[in-house]
Amino acid sequence: MTMNTNKKASDAKASTFWPTAKRLLGYFKPYRKKVILMFLFAALGVAFLITGPRLLGHSTDIIIQGIVYDSAGNVADAHVNFQALKVNLAVLLIVYGLSALFTYLQQRTTAQVAQRTIYDLREDVDKKIQRLPLNYYDTHTHGDILSRTTTDIEQISTTIQQMLVQFITAAFTIIGIVIMMFTISWQMSIIALCVLPAALFLCSIVIRKSQKYFLGQQDKLGTVNSYVEEQYSGHTVIKLYGTEERTEDAFDAMSDALNEDARRAQFASSIMMPVTNLVGNIGYVGICVLGGIMTSNGNLTIGAIQSFIQYTQQFTQPIIQTSNILNLLQSTIAAAERVFDLLDDPEQSPERENLQVIDRAKGDIEFDHVRFGYSADKILITDMNAKIQQGQKVGICGPTGAGKTTLVNLLMRFYDISGGSIKIDGIDTRDMSRQNVRRLFGMVLQDTWLYSASIRDNIRYGRPEATDQEVEEACKMANADYFISTLPEGYDTPIDESASNLSAGQKQLLTIARAFCADPQILILDEATSSVDTRTEKLIAEAMERLTKGRTNFQIAHRLSTIRDADLILVMKDGDIVEQGNHDQLMERDGVYAGLYNSQFA
Repeated sequence: MTMNTNKKASDAKASTFWPTAKRLLGYFKPYRKKVILMFLFAALGVAFLITGPRLLGHSTDIIIQGIVYDSAGNVADAHVNFQALKVNLAVLLIVYGLSALFTYLQQRTTAQVAQRTIYDLREDVDKKIQRLPLNYYDTHTHGDILSRTTTDIEQISTTIQQMLVQFITAAFTIIGIVIMMFTISWQMSIIALCVLPAALFLCSIVIRKSQKYFLGQQDKLGTVNSYVEEQYSGHTVIKLYGTEERTEDAFDAMSDALNEDARRAQFASSIMMPVTNLVGNIGYVGICVLGGIMTSNGNLTIGAIQSFIQYTQQFTQPIIQTSNILNLLQSTIAAAERVFDLLDDPEQSPERENLQVIDRAKGDIEFDHVRFGYSADKILITDMNAKIQQGQKVGICGPTGAGKTTLVNLLMRFYDISGGSIKIDGIDTRDMSRQNVRRLFGMVLQDTWLYSASIRDNIRYGRPEATDQEVEEACKMANADYFISTLPEGYDTPIDESASNLSAGQKQLLTIARAFCADPQILILDEATSSVDTRTEKLIAEAMERLTKGRTNFQIAHRLSTIRDADLILVMKDGDIVEQGNHDQLMERDGVYAGLYNSQFA
């Protein structure tokens, strides 16, 4: 059943070959003028190139016409018109020179068009990535997203540049050679033309059969990339538990599946060249036989048959070239389908009109009958209500899966609510832009994130215009200045990709400094001291106390001791707030919170 389902899905994907190709060609529309120039240069380059065999045939006729034979068929005398021959050969050199010039201009223009087209595609993908909702990243692996945005686009880029030059040149070469062959002999031309539809028909059959394998190859490549990225990030845990062999077995299984689709795809597409060669050679034999007969009858000169045979050889070359292009095109269309799937994914809901703006929030927040579900049939929050006043410390607690992270995601508008409203200073967050809402918040989470840049640049990440003095002052407030000053380059010390040159505590202090530098009025805090030593924990606690002073702050609590002094504690269970109040009030109620607290301190 599963195999049939996968087969139907693959066949459905394969049927989108031409619509995907048409959509990809749509990216060339803004560069119509350059595309026209590209075709013009290609036509001129081919026109001069295919004139060469005719001139060579004429040179042969000049030499033969100057030879006199006796009655026995032996050469009696030779009076070759060398002046005419020199002129003919000089023209031939000029023709080939012009062909080379226009071919260079075509390739240069093609490169410009191809790179600008891929630039536009990358821009579309980058902008789409920014507009995708958070659940897209929750439902797609990082490796698959990375594969679509890098490997697949690079595949398209490489093919377009090669394909445009080869395909356009091949098309004009076929047209030009057909015209030249008809000027020599229409009978032999008909034989030569029989090759083209036969070759294209056979190639089209192969394309239909092999496209699903090319698509499977790209999909499985994304799966392998995702797995490698995941295993690389967790290599320490793999070595700790000694699961290298199991990891290798899983990778081998994925690699074998990729290899199988790749093998079938390459096998199917590799048939095109020998098939095209076979059809071309059959046509070549027919032309040689008919040409020999017509030459012996005096209907064609030796130079003409020489030119025609050259044209025949040149005629099969672009057909073979086209078959190679179609082979490469299948991988490209499969990659393009994956990129377009990303571009077609549903985006965040559009912003409302006449948006309101809060430059600096006071910090009053209200959850008013909030309703939310990740899908319409799975409502997680049914009726959430809470009021937070400016400067209050709000603790958020509950068992695993209670909805603590969901509450924060709704507050930051990572997801839009299904009903009710969330208000900041009396303004519904949906009446503000997402960017405006998120600019009002600062976050210090358990999982620190620093990027490859200097410490200074990491601190001013949320506020690029911050001066060096403001950056340093933020670090002093966060207790981070003491260790930064001991580093060889101080604030200009570069942080590597994984920030492995800093300890866990140092990274936490830098994220607190970053929040100080951004100076938001509302904070979202996770417990940041779970993996640090006692001395660093004290420094972090002091920095957090300074950071939260006078600011509305939400603290996600794993250890309830950290929110005992909170002004308001929101107790969550199954997605809803089931209790709220301060520590003493909740303990007196002897409900969910009291149960959680007692279980931790029993």
